[in-house]
Amino acid sequence: MSDLQLSLLMIGAVVVAVVYLYNWLQERRLRHRLQQGFGEARHDVLLKGAYEPVAGEARLEPQFVAAEPAARWDQAISGSPGPGAGMDGAPAGFDDVLDYVAEIRAEGAIADAVISELTSKIASCGKPARLSGFDPKRGGWEDVVRGGGVRYTQLRAGLQIANRAGPVNAAQLATFCDSVRHCAERIPAAQECPDAQAALKSARELDAFCAKVDVAIGVNIVAPEGEPFSGTRIRTAAEAAGFKLEPDGVFHFRGDGRQTLFTLDNHEPAPFLPESIKSLTTAGITLLLDVPRVANGSSVLERMLGIAGSLAAALGGRLVDDNRATLSEAGVSRIKEQLASIQAAMTARGVPAGGVRALRLFS
Repeated sequence: MSDLQLSLLMIGAVVVAVVYLYNWLQERRLRHRLQQGFGEARHDVLLKGAYEPVAGEARLEPQFVAAEPAARWDQAISGSPGPGAGMDGAPAGFDDVLDYVAEIRAEGAIADAVISELTSKIASCGKPARLSGFDPKRGGWEDVVRGGGVRYTQLRAGLQIANRAGPVNAAQLATFCDSVRHCAERIPAAQECPDAQAALKSARELDAFCAKVDVAIGVNIVAPEGEPFSGTRIRTAAEAAGFKLEPDGVFHFRGDGRQTLFTLDNHEPAPFLPESIKSLTTAGITLLLDVPRVANGSSVLERMLGIAGSLAAALGGRLVDDNRATLSEAGVSRIKEQLASIQAAMTARGVPAGGVRALRLFS
């Protein structure tokens, strides 16, 4: 074999390796972006699986995703004090179902340095945390602003016990409580951390319920064989329909309150980024409705399906389910029924879809 042939082989190998590495990095970047947006375990409706509020599974068109059996959560929603109830019921500004709340009571003003240290420590526990302080001058509680110069005599620290990343675990809760106790010792002050085991149990039950209803409804628009959609055409059509491309590489369709109603994403790994969308081509796009985070799901679904149909016509594509079969009216009707069942179940459990509690849990 000549030197020229060897050189060409080496160049070819390098090119293949670079292309493979680029594709791997793009896929890894997309997975990371989706995990940030939806958490580790995310269910796609229309894409795979089936949701059934009662026992029994069957292949549906389109379909919801089956989740782990949910534990009964009635006691936590019934109004009985939860793990965040503290000394006098649910502390103002905290949710007695979602928050584990510890309290510190000092005889005098608590130093800013101690408050700053506590704020940093509870923020590193792995779950959303918040600190509230009692200002005796104004006689009320307020969110603590680090370095605000306000002297508080009491503090309440709240740790959210569940979200899309799962329930709080024993190590996270222990770190949180240790931070509160250490802060109280430095002041010194009295402190109270509610029963950790009861909080962990509530967190697991809450997470099990959330797993059952954490689904998304997806509609795919696929391009004709051999005629992929260009990024420029997608952006033009999406913006004309009311979407806006945002920094996460996804087009968002927002409601009057600026909340995301549904999104438009690339069916392939590469995100829609402003700097690369002009040169991007793709075999399809996906519209996605995040069921727990949207109020009035049935009307929002109707709106998404209408826009999906208009986009398909504008792009010359075809609306399909996860099996690349054209969406049928019967399949869409079943999806609407199941969507209504999911959101009714959420309301019955005290977590109405799109409400403040749901937005915190499904984040």
